[in-house]
Amino acid sequence: MNINYRILLPHESRNYRIIRLESLEKFPESFGANYQESLKIEKFRLESDIESQARDRFVMGAFVDDTLIGICAFVKDENNTGNIYQMYVRGSFQGKNIGFGLIQAVIDEAHKRFGGITIFLGVTDKNEKAYNLYRKIGFVEVIDNAEKKETGCNTQLFLNTADHMTPGKTH
Repeated sequence: MNINYRILLPHESRNYRIIRLESLEKFPESFGANYQESLKIEKFRLESDIESQARDRFVMGAFVDDTLIGICAFVKDENNTGNIYQMYVRGSFQGKNIGFGLIQAVIDEAHKRFGGITIFLGVTDKNEKAYNLYRKIGFVEVIDNAEKKETGCNTQLFLNTADHMTPGKTH
């Protein structure tokens, strides 16, 4: 199985919507959005960002051939920080290190675009598999409550791409 990771192109915004809705339907406890409410939204903000190819907001896709099997969104904030959202890999492809590759592709792209940037993400306490994946990649928990951002998640983690991209470090 050959997996490719790349930024979603403007004509793939509909494919993003399909897989995003699937993630909300199958894992409602893992995301800060409701499937039924999301069905009513004519166009998600990230669909528009994909179509316009916004520099500070992108969605990375994992593809088998030309089929989208995973998504991970990145949104840049002010002060050289950004957030990872909506990490999802379709069920039949989970457990094959695709999530690891997808997160790594987002980190690499964020570093390429913005240099040494601190990336935050949130994970629910019930999602132990995701938490362990993020820790394996190099994310660490935010300890100082004053630095925590409101994410609606139980645990917030961060990684600085400047530290993560050091020569000789294996991913």
